Amino acid sequence: MIKYKKHTSNIVTLTLDMEGRKVNIINHEIAKAFIPVLEHLEKEKEAGELAGVIITSAKPSFLAGGDLDYLYETNDAEDIFAFIEEQKDLFRSIELLKVPIVAAMNGSALGSGFELALACNHRILINDPKHVVGLPEVTLGLLPGAGGIIRLMWLLGMKKALDILTKGERYKPEDALAAGLVDELASDYNSMIDKAHAWIKANPEPVRPWDDSARKIPGGTPCDPKIAQLTAAATAQMTKKTRNNYPAPQAILNTLVEGSMLDFDTALRVESRYFTELLLGKTARNMTKAFWYDLNAIRAGKSRPKGIGKFRPRKIGIIGAGMMGSGIAYISAMSGLDVVLKDVSKPVAERGKGFSEELLKQKVAKGHISEANAKSVLDGIHPTEIASDFEGCDLIIEAVFENQSLKSNVTKEAEKYIDEYSIFASNTSTLPITGLAKASIRPENFIGLHFFSPVSKMKLVEIIVGEKTSDETLARAFDFVKMIRKFPIVVNDSRGFYTSRVFSTYVMEGAAMLQEGYPVAAIENAGLKAGMPTGPLAVSDEVALSLSLDINEQAKKDMGEAYEPHPAIAVFEKMVLELNRPGKAKGAGFYEYPEDAKKHLWQGLTELFPVSKPDFDFTEMMERLMFVQALETVRCLEEKVLHSVADANIGSIFGWGFAPFKGGTLQYINDYGVAEFVEKAKVLAAKFGERFEPPTLLMEMAEKGEVFE
Repeated sequence: MIKYKKHTSNIVTLTLDMEGRKVNIINHEIAKAFIPVLEHLEKEKEAGELAGVIITSAKPSFLAGGDLDYLYETNDAEDIFAFIEEQKDLFRSIELLKVPIVAAMNGSALGSGFELALACNHRILINDPKHVVGLPEVTLGLLPGAGGIIRLMWLLGMKKALDILTKGERYKPEDALAAGLVDELASDYNSMIDKAHAWIKANPEPVRPWDDSARKIPGGTPCDPKIAQLTAAATAQMTKKTRNNYPAPQAILNTLVEGSMLDFDTALRVESRYFTELLLGKTARNMTKAFWYDLNAIRAGKSRPKGIGKFRPRKIGIIGAGMMGSGIAYISAMSGLDVVLKDVSKPVAERGKGFSEELLKQKVAKGHISEANAKSVLDGIHPTEIASDFEGCDLIIEAVFENQSLKSNVTKEAEKYIDEYSIFASNTSTLPITGLAKASIRPENFIGLHFFSPVSKMKLVEIIVGEKTSDETLARAFDFVKMIRKFPIVVNDSRGFYTSRVFSTYVMEGAAMLQEGYPVAAIENAGLKAGMPTGPLAVSDEVALSLSLDINEQAKKDMGEAYEPHPAIAVFEKMVLELNRPGKAKGAGFYEYPEDAKKHLWQGLTELFPVSKPDFDFTEMMERLMFVQALETVRCLEEKVLHSVADANIGSIFGWGFAPFKGGTLQYINDYGVAEFVEKAKVLAAKFGERFEPPTLLMEMAEKGEVFE
């Protein structure tokens, strides 16, 4: 587990190599393995036979972090506190050897893995963009608990430490060096080890700043007016940004402030207490479930058909050079693919390529990509108006307007030039894939790829399986989505699929509240406070109120006699058909969009929909907006539209921004309590309509005491 090698210069290299694991982690096992090693090093130091220590790894990464499985499963505060204190004792024992110690990071170091590196006197990282370091615990609703907060504060100062800790970013080597997280970069392993030896020889008696009574925290403590002002402003900014739904950022700030007033070892215990409190809270559990377990299940291909070889496309075609098609072209070219971008004319297609050119210019200006690499990416996009240029494409994606006739025409035109091994995908958010596949000569090779706008930023792609889509086509589509560094969720064909279907319930519920007489500002604030990125009326404007009417008309046709209008439809009809306020694109919807000022709610709403519920229940409003989404998700699972709980949770968070601190739509129900959720849903159904009636699947789960896993 820990390989010990002593050099003739009395420098010892400790190589971490945990058996049976692809990566090294910090757990009870490695902590125990360090005990005899440290005891031996202490004896060598006393004998004058230890000049320094290099800690490195035999794995492709340095240290992946802590044992999340153990932390997720335990609910005992004393066990958690003891576990994190054990890590701290280990790292402190390394420091107290009082010989130069270098973290030779041959790969990524994250979380408590990087906290071990911070406990070393010097940090060297191999300069490979695949290697990242950082303290991303806040993204799981936690804080660094193995001394990372206190050590970072002493090394970089409170202001810089707060920024790094609350963002939770992963830093590539050059960025890590600039931020002060590492001290040196090396070109390769041998160079790194040579640099480590050289640093140890040049610094035989280093002292950590917190163990030197003459040293102070850089920039000062809250006793200094500037830092006091910083902490006050930071609290206000956090409240505004998180709406008090995310306790971790405030806990990080509290740890920094309190820790700056205490001696180092006492400050470490304060950090442990905040860590324990967060870990036992619901937010950390929800976020860990979503961003660790669910996301890893998707990355591991849980929804990908088994037994099918990996698909590696080389050339793809895209039909439609609008914002969506251009965005898909950009991310595909960034992933090294050769891209044919077609539109009705070459100038239109070239404008689409220009979108990529602008994004690449911005990346070059920020130093995120070299000019040579940017040119290479741009050269990989070939604008055209000729369908025959699709010859040799492994995949074609049409991204034209949501019109079935148009999509059918471009499908027939393009399929003439691809072979029976190529697949054809439709980027659609609402039109059923089975229906679109009727235009294809190979419906088994036809699939839906629903991208989200803006494509360059949105991480999710919803893969829609049609009635005749083959497993091989699904597997290939899955591989393509992973290749372009997106998260693939897999759903079966249905009206609205998963994301559009469930997201629309949020929009509709907000409009229904307006019709019922709730104050318009309260409706928007209820959505925001519940954890949604935008209020339901603002979202309606963004996607266009007229679109809701179009979807409703299609639903009316599809459902026939079973159709029942949603109470929100009357609102949309009044806004669009009577007042010609269809949304943001036309500069008029629920909001006004002045050219020289920020958007604001249209004052006419209060006259059009007078307030009749001044004594509203704000908590109930929030629950309505969230329950209606969670319930529709359960229906999607019950109807086999969804393949897995992970797809549901990750799709909701990355697809339309469902409250991340709740862990997704199904984890929201777990968090609420399945039985409690069912009872509350029944209450809401009695008051507001059958859309809140709990599905049979959910009631059966409540009776059996089951949860969504």
